Amino acid sequence: MESDKKALNLIGLATKAGKTASGEFSTEKAVKSGQAWLVIVSEEASENTKKMFSNMCTYYEVPICFFGKKEELGHSTGKAQRASLAILDEGLAKAIVKQMNINGGSKYES
Repeated sequence: MESDKKALNLIGLATKAGKTASGEFSTEKAVKSGQAWLVIVSEEASENTKKMFSNMCTYYEVPICFFGKKEELGHSTGKAQRASLAILDEGLAKAIVKQMNINGGSKYES
């Protein structure tokens, strides 16, 4: 879908700007240190990973969404497959959520 592609492009833009933390450890660190404005977990991530980030984001009040394949998330950050990443910029996080919500918003959980 077009808006998926735009969301992935925005993730790429955030990465180039140094505003993403990718991989489980870095994502967790970003959430716990209060730097994350949005957490994106791949739809292909394990149930344990989804549950862990869901609970963590609820506790730290960080929006989370389940979006994309590991391959797509990795590609958009210029790395290998990624199951999770955090957006560290408020404006970019809002822009990405806006693109995801164009798809009906079902992937976005606050």
